[in-house]
Amino acid sequence: MKKHLWNGFVETVQREVVPALGCTEPVSVALAAAVATRELNLAPTKIDAYVSPNLMKNGMGVGVPGTGMVGLPIAAAVGALAGDADAGLEVLRNITSQDVASAKAMLDTGVVSVGVADVSNILFAKVTVTSGDDSVTVIIADSHTRIVSIEKNGQPLFIADQADSSQVPARENIFEQATAQDIFEFALNAPLEDIDFISQAYSLNDELSKEGLTGKYGLQIGATFQRNVDRGLLSGGLLTDILRRTSAASDARMDGAMKPAMSNSGSGNQGIAATMPVVVVAEHVKADHETTVRALMMSHLMAIYIKSYQNKLSALCGATTASMGAVAGMTWLLGGQFRHISNAICSMIGDITGIICDGAKTSCAMKVSSSASAAIKAALMALDGIRVTGNEGIVADDVDASIRNMSALANGAMTQTDVQILEIMVHK
Repeated sequence: MKKHLWNGFVETVQREVVPALGCTEPVSVALAAAVATRELNLAPTKIDAYVSPNLMKNGMGVGVPGTGMVGLPIAAAVGALAGDADAGLEVLRNITSQDVASAKAMLDTGVVSVGVADVSNILFAKVTVTSGDDSVTVIIADSHTRIVSIEKNGQPLFIADQADSSQVPARENIFEQATAQDIFEFALNAPLEDIDFISQAYSLNDELSKEGLTGKYGLQIGATFQRNVDRGLLSGGLLTDILRRTSAASDARMDGAMKPAMSNSGSGNQGIAATMPVVVVAEHVKADHETTVRALMMSHLMAIYIKSYQNKLSALCGATTASMGAVAGMTWLLGGQFRHISNAICSMIGDITGIICDGAKTSCAMKVSSSASAAIKAALMALDGIRVTGNEGIVADDVDASIRNMSALANGAMTQTDVQILEIMVHK
């Protein structure tokens, strides 16, 4: 076992698995606006935001928590007026109805603008808040909370060190030495006290799931499953419970519920997809606390490992790769070993690679549900010794090679897909 990697694994999960209130792209804009207002030290009368195409795609149609509205303009306005600049991805946690009314008034008077920036960064938000002759500009780049510069009245207040270790690289350095099997062995053997923090993912995402099952949010995917079980049109059981509880959490999150998700790799939906299927299986097999924690750690770290090969945002739906983490935890809980997990991940790559990300919105809950369904299907196949073979499509015999093949597709040919998706969205 490569125990020298274990501290790095823990640090990576602690950095990449954090609470997030609302979709992280508009929240990133809200955070930049909040920091800018704090430095301005005046109530802003004008807000201008410019974002990368990928951030625009994921911010156009998603609910902003506590506002009853969708999109980046309301996120920028309420973040500037009432955001907690020290709260990271929970920047909107303390907003009130009066704050929302004031933000909407700014939108009505046309003093909030959002445009697409001509930048190479996949994730980029530049927000300028103005009051009279004073203005402050804050730029966030490369990860949702990484502030790279603050400028007031044309003078720099802060410029990030380009060598700063907090900068998220294209691929985590720790994973350059690691394989999927190393992650499996770490999750099974690391001291429980070092990984027990992952149980918060259970608490937060389960609460979000319960909120979604009230049927008040989005497309009500989770509540739809529940209603049709009650009607007798669907049977209960493990598969239905996975779909019902996982999609319900996404329903609530994507429609602006004021409850945080535990995110993964900068995405609440990825955190939900890596958590809830594992939680449901753990409860189904009556796993004890330690077993559940190890399964959740396996899922979240495997999801981060797979995502580390890919751009932070892309045309490939992130819920699919996060669910490949979940299939590891589920397969192990159901009695599988690493060979079964490898086969299950390979089968998922052969199944759902190519589900596009056409922006964050309520219908993401359907993609989360589809990914969770693919995960339990692949897990059960693997336990019976069945998998998509290395002779088929982009799947290789080796799981790590299969992950790299999928990621090459996401980072290569699908970049043009991303351009086409955004062009369609902005011209509807």
